Amino acid sequence: MMRTWQISTVTDAARARIAAARLAAAHGVPPLERTRLAASLSAQLRQCLTKGGTWRLTLETDTSAGAQCLLHVTVTPSPEACAAGAPPWRTTVACPEAAEDAGAGPVADDDPAALAEALLGADEDTALVLDKLTEQEELVAFHREELHQTNQGVVALHAELDAAGRAQREAFAAERKARNEAESARRRLTFLADASAVVTASLNHHEIVRHLCEVLVPEYAGSADVWLFDHTDHGEAGAGAHRPAPLPAAAVVAARTGRPQYAADHPGGLPGVDDQPPSALHAGRPLLCVPLMARRTSLGVLTLTPPGERWDPDDAVMLIELARRAGTAIDNARRFEHNRDIAETLQRALLTDLPATPGLELAARYLPATYGLNIGGDWYDAFRQPDGSVIAVVGDVTGHGLHAAVMMSQLRTALRAYAVDGGSPGRLLTRLHNFLHHLQPDLYATAVIARFKPGDPTLTWAAAGHPPPVLRTADGRVHTLDAKPGAMLGIPLKQEIADHTVRLSPGATLALYTDGLVERRAHGIDPGIERLAAALGGFGPAALAADLEGVADGILQPLLSDSERDDDVCLLLCHLSETG
Repeated sequence: MMRTWQISTVTDAARARIAAARLAAAHGVPPLERTRLAASLSAQLRQCLTKGGTWRLTLETDTSAGAQCLLHVTVTPSPEACAAGAPPWRTTVACPEAAEDAGAGPVADDDPAALAEALLGADEDTALVLDKLTEQEELVAFHREELHQTNQGVVALHAELDAAGRAQREAFAAERKARNEAESARRRLTFLADASAVVTASLNHHEIVRHLCEVLVPEYAGSADVWLFDHTDHGEAGAGAHRPAPLPAAAVVAARTGRPQYAADHPGGLPGVDDQPPSALHAGRPLLCVPLMARRTSLGVLTLTPPGERWDPDDAVMLIELARRAGTAIDNARRFEHNRDIAETLQRALLTDLPATPGLELAARYLPATYGLNIGGDWYDAFRQPDGSVIAVVGDVTGHGLHAAVMMSQLRTALRAYAVDGGSPGRLLTRLHNFLHHLQPDLYATAVIARFKPGDPTLTWAAAGHPPPVLRTADGRVHTLDAKPGAMLGIPLKQEIADHTVRLSPGATLALYTDGLVERRAHGIDPGIERLAAALGGFGPAALAADLEGVADGILQPLLSDSERDDDVCLLLCHLSETG
């Protein structure tokens, strides 16, 4: 169904608007949509009246879409407006209900009731729109309040998150600082342990000083000087260190007071360290002077310059502790060196000079162990018996140290006393066995005795638990005199030690020795004896006759090249000269 109105006046426009509203109401268009349609149509009709001419309003209901009815509203411009390019205006409204077009006809000019009814109907629709608008405003106000509350919560949440982030960052920073401090402490403790092991490994105070300077530079010191006092309280420079000359005043104060001193143009802030004015000898460089103490006595002063601008307080504490340990190590080394000198003097005094015998040349070597007091129970001796025979002996008292040396001296003295009465090597060893068994039941010894008798080409020898003698004959062949020996001297066993004999000719050389020369922990004693035999056989008759001392040194050098020298070494060479 289509309705058309010609609009040229305000009255025409009012009638057309009323008709459109009635038609929309008749088709069940909701008030809100009717109000929108009326407002839009009124705006277009106003433009029509403004532009002039006769416009056409067309209302058409369309039921071709199925169950839903559509209301098409079209405002066609006047011919003048069309010529001016004004386009038609169209809109479509969905009608929930299909209805007859009753009431959609034109409104009479003289029908005030119809006009009033249309006006009131429009007002009702407007009122409904205003009510909807009020509801929407209240809903907007409600949501605005909710949004405000939400924003407040978000702001509070952000504040809490920011505070939590700051607390987490502070916790991370504290953890990182603690980790760095723990790592630094671990590094210092590791260095202190390693440096202490290096410093205390030696019993030579010069090496201790050298090692001390080496471990400190350059990690904890730019330079290190050690000033040691000798026994007359005069300073001496330690090995591996440079003695400042003249000495810094802070070093002298440290030596006198026994307290660490820090000399610089600024306070050091180091725990347990006294501050001093800067040293004129080291302008612009701080000095840390630490006394080397032992038994409450200052042994010297360690003077350090920092590796950078200054020392960390914890580093200074570690350096002071290392200096304390170094002082103890130096004191122990000096005491050991003093005792070692006494022991070596005693040991040398116990080793007598070899006798000069026509037809028999003797050469001996004694090397103390490199560990301990350098004194032990190894000994050699050679002397004449009343009948002119020469007794050559090499022995070894078990154990090491002063007690073994004293026992060795007693055995040597006892042997000389027994030899005055004569007797063969086996008989002498038997008497020494009884002597040691009754004198020191818990101490044992080994020994080998060889007897050379003038005018007699027979060598008589006997051994008690001792490595076998090695004999080089005049023709250059080397033999090990490995006849069955007696048991060790002093064991709780009654024994008669037998003599053994071998014929000698001029040019023969006999080697008596202790196990320190041939025994190695990894290989035993037999390979060492073979090496000794090879070394002795390597010398020609001319060398043996002309330089027996040089031969002794030539034997020791290759045999001791792989030795740790943890035992004493004794070697006695007996050479029968051609003129004998």
